[in-house]
Amino acid sequence: MDNVRTVSDTKRAFYRLHMRPVNSIYRRVVEELMVEMHLLSVNVDFKYDPIYALGVVTAFDRLMRGYQPERDRTSIFEALCRAIDDDPDRYRQDAAAAIAAVEPLSTEELTAILAQPESREADNPVAQQLQAIASRDNFKYSRLFAIGLFSVIERVDGELVKDKKKLSSLLEKASAALQLSDDKLQKDLELYRSNLEKMEQAQSVMADILAAERKKRSERENAKQTTTDKPAPESQSS
Repeated sequence: MDNVRTVSDTKRAFYRLHMRPVNSIYRRVVEELMVEMHLLSVNVDFKYDPIYALGVVTAFDRLMRGYQPERDRTSIFEALCRAIDDDPDRYRQDAAAAIAAVEPLSTEELTAILAQPESREADNPVAQQLQAIASRDNFKYSRLFAIGLFSVIERVDGELVKDKKKLSSLLEKASAALQLSDDKLQKDLELYRSNLEKMEQAQSVMADILAAERKKRSERENAKQTTTDKPAPESQSS
């Protein structure tokens, strides 16, 4: 019997793949994603699907927005996926395909798919995936799946997700159809949106600090240059 990979194994793999330090205000985001993806990858009931992939990609891209240096974001995402022996390109491609599949839908069409996935003709990849989930007895729910589902709704109707009552009603219907805990789904999404707000605030504060530091550095350099350019006083002859 093969040994099950541990969280420590995944963390070591991640830091072998991404060898640069992770910016302090983003470290918690990376660690939480890493642990969650790891725990799902070793769970016997978990089955990868495009909605989950969309949740991973969306959570990473939004929570890591503004990361500097920019090039490290790609390296970090790839290391997260490869650390659990998965393919980052698959996540990106499946997430993009899920978005492309729902973009043509109206709010009414998406609502019908979410409320009664088994009664819809399976002509839409996302509808097909939801049908498969609704028919499974051992579907492994995750916060990242919830974020993917939220992202699908947001892409179809960006205004609906801003209306707490309407969003809550739609999520309640989806939970019932997919045999998920509505309370868990709604709380996970509330926490996700709260984390987005906190990260945006932290990013704003960091941007202000960096701007102030750049201004001070520029002022010091200008003062130094002014001193250097100032002519030396002429010596008086006796």
